[in-house]
Amino acid sequence: MMRAFLSLHRIGIGPILLISVALLAVVGLVWTPFDPNALDFTQRYLPPSLSHLLGTDHLGRDLFSRLLLGASTSSAVSGMAVAGALLIGSLLGAMSGYFMGWADRAAMLLMDAILAMPGILLALGIMTVTGPSVAGMIGAMAITFTPVVFRVVRSTVLSLREKEYIEASEALGNHDLFTIAYHILPNCVAPLTVVGTSLFGSAVLTESALSFLGLGVPPHVPTWGAMLSDGRNIFSQAPWAVIYPGLAISYLLLGVNLTGDTLRDWLDPRAKGHT
Repeated sequence: MMRAFLSLHRIGIGPILLISVALLAVVGLVWTPFDPNALDFTQRYLPPSLSHLLGTDHLGRDLFSRLLLGASTSSAVSGMAVAGALLIGSLLGAMSGYFMGWADRAAMLLMDAILAMPGILLALGIMTVTGPSVAGMIGAMAITFTPVVFRVVRSTVLSLREKEYIEASEALGNHDLFTIAYHILPNCVAPLTVVGTSLFGSAVLTESALSFLGLGVPPHVPTWGAMLSDGRNIFSQAPWAVIYPGLAISYLLLGVNLTGDTLRDWLDPRAKGHT
């Protein structure tokens, strides 16, 4: 038991929680006990039971089936938004920090303009224009999170561009893009890993908030935020329609935050020196 506990402690609880959510998402893509969108008005407001593990909502839809499919939708939307922000922010931050000059000033001005508006309000504004859609939500969140990635990469590049191996690469006649791709960006992986984990948690909250306000994915696509939005109007008749999606979001955020702490400990040389 002690050996298993120590092994679990080294791995971290966070990754285990995230893996369990990923497994639920995969299961939800290939199998659900009921059709998540099937309406059955004879089965409305049923409490949790053996036939409906998490009960049903005001339209008679099985909440467990919707929670399973919502895991894949919420995780995929949040993950793709963070991936887009990491890609765009890394490229812009690396180019800006390496070349400096007017391009750097223009990029900083653009990122400061985006950061001047609270992220959720910016995403709300974009979604109001584009309308509820998966692609629109991913794009809105990617734009919102890009400045954070940009600043992290730019500051890292500024500290790297004067290193001896960067000067050696330039002295060998390597193209600037080659130097950025093979010598600078790989050194940004550690901070980007931690930042990406943090942003994933923010993306989950943003997706939930937008879906809760009716500006997320289309109504027929179940997400945990949309389930919360549907359940708030029937809380007195079916409190489980709010409790279970809320617990699912909290569970995922706990896994994300604990994973971020674990990655920071693994990737921080100062932390390694004290272990």
